[in-house]
Amino acid sequence: MSAPKTGKAFDRSIVEGPIRGAVWKLAWPTMLQNIIGGMQGIVDHVMVGNYVGYTGNAAIGVSWQIFLVVIVFISSLFTGMGVLVARFTGANEPDKVNRTVYQAFLTAVLLVLVIMAPIGYLLSPVLLDLVNAAPEVQIEALPYLRIMFVFSFGMLLFFMLGGALRSAGDAKTPLRLGIALTILNIALNVIFIRGLGPIPAFGTKGAAMGTVIAGALVSGFAMVRLFSGKWVVTFHRGMNLMPDWNIIRQLFKFGLPTGIQGVAMNIGGVFLLAFIGSLAMSGQAQAAYVVSYTQLFSFITWTSVGIMGATAAVAGQNLGAGKPERASQGVRTAAGIGLMLAASIGVLFLLIPSMLLGIFGMDDPVVLGLGVELLRYLAVSGLFITVALAYTGGLQGTGDTKSPMYISMASQIVVPLGMCFIIQTFSTLDPRDIWLAIVLAHFTRATLSVFVFRREKWRDIKVDLGESGSLTRPEAGGPPL
Repeated sequence: MSAPKTGKAFDRSIVEGPIRGAVWKLAWPTMLQNIIGGMQGIVDHVMVGNYVGYTGNAAIGVSWQIFLVVIVFISSLFTGMGVLVARFTGANEPDKVNRTVYQAFLTAVLLVLVIMAPIGYLLSPVLLDLVNAAPEVQIEALPYLRIMFVFSFGMLLFFMLGGALRSAGDAKTPLRLGIALTILNIALNVIFIRGLGPIPAFGTKGAAMGTVIAGALVSGFAMVRLFSGKWVVTFHRGMNLMPDWNIIRQLFKFGLPTGIQGVAMNIGGVFLLAFIGSLAMSGQAQAAYVVSYTQLFSFITWTSVGIMGATAAVAGQNLGAGKPERASQGVRTAAGIGLMLAASIGVLFLLIPSMLLGIFGMDDPVVLGLGVELLRYLAVSGLFITVALAYTGGLQGTGDTKSPMYISMASQIVVPLGMCFIIQTFSTLDPRDIWLAIVLAHFTRATLSVFVFRREKWRDIKVDLGESGSLTRPEAGGPPL
């Protein structure tokens, strides 16, 4: 196939040269993109907190927890896509990379139009009842949640393209797109949340409007660029535009466990919110949880997810290139980088918690006290989650997506929810009990992830598109990948 159809050449430094440089090359743009992208959520909370109040903050947090249960499942096929793209990139097979990404795009379109939009719209009120959202919170959350369910395909497409490019070794292009998305989102949210000129103030609902419009604009631009042949991943008019069931099966084979994992984790989060909603001061506790955990703790998870994405790409590409030892070394290196970053952020949680919470308009004494208390627990928990995510990336990138699923079920559901249930049944559940359950969950996830990765069963995982040219180890006589 001609060069214009296969796009730019792959960056082979990911599978050659110093491993620390390879990890960092993919990690820093992804971490920066996550931090910049996360700022739009912070802007939402800051503006809504100041113009609507803490009920608006709680509404956004509760809505996102519900929304993620669905969107993470649909996005799971992007993990399957990433496994295939990284492996084929390592083997230097650009045509298979492009075909895989197109089939992921086609599948996502059908899932969003047929499942997420109509079912999400109809079930939004039921889902808000499920998490015990306070009545005043539900009033703000319902329109926000429905807008996100119906109009968020642009955001999903952005996630898909970012994952494809990073898995193929290009983390800088998603960073540029992420910066554009964030700037657009912030500008639109300023307009829609508070109003401007003839445009009325939409409050909490305006945050959702800004998010979906920005996602649609950036993703539209990205689709045009996909056909230009200037990215490492590209579409072209001569490619087969019909569904390829062999590829789609592989997307779900590797991606479905991640979807189940994501749903399990977020269901765990939903039920954890239900426990918080059962507390004596549920509204204040939910607001403290939303700001401290889903916003401030995100500075650790944003960087850790960036580490996870880099680890998955480095491990997958090196396994595809027949270098499993280098893949293992990359995971250890990434975990070390993540620990240093998580420790630095955790120090801020301990030293200036009130200042950080004040940015979000947290001036209610009860909410502020609960938020400060939670940040102390999260300063420790961040060390565990960054290690867990680094090793999760190594497992998923090499194709072992089932082990992280089982680990997440145990650590994110059984441990925290079981602890809260037992305490609530035999005693009185306090906020600090829930905060401790979060720490124990992250500790369990980190311990199990490291243990499973070090067994190295991922070395012999096979990637097969059902063709005669299926990917195998380059070494003579080696077992298939």
